[in-house]
Amino acid sequence: MSNLDTFRKAKDEFFANDANGPLTPEQRERFKGLIYFPENPALRFEIKIEPFAEQEQVQVPTSTGDVRTYTRYGRFSFQVDGQQAELTLFGSPHGFFLMFVDALAGVETYGAGRYLEPEQEPDGLFLIDFNLSYNPYCAYNEMWNCPITPAENRLTVPIRAGEKIFDGD
Repeated sequence: MSNLDTFRKAKDEFFANDANGPLTPEQRERFKGLIYFPENPALRFEIKIEPFAEQEQVQVPTSTGDVRTYTRYGRFSFQVDGQQAELTLFGSPHGFFLMFVDALAGVETYGAGRYLEPEQEPDGLFLIDFNLSYNPYCAYNEMWNCPITPAENRLTVPIRAGEKIFDGD
């Protein structure tokens, strides 16, 4: 079993059994596991992020009408199936945070986007592994408060990696 398979299995167990997870008790009773794209090594990048000269604080609205403050840290470019794409990486008190919506939103992926927590490596590069992209908790239960992906992180390319749209049935 790969590290990704182990990670996904543990996540399914958490969703199925932990009352602190995003699912309601009724959802947990019916839960059969999350649906994922197959692992896609082409969507795992060790990449340089170009920090913005001015790393401004931005207010990002959330699914419940609140706002959260993030720092616009920098931007990076990458290729998906021969197509160029760019995303902005944000900073938070907990580390780096990436919100994105792809071309499959609302069909194969959650319409409001998916998230990642990229890691900065000792050499300064960032590990951005879209295979680890996940749906925000509000994708499972509207009681959760989730940041809404900013317009600058809405891609026109499909990201066929990570979690697919949740089927609560």
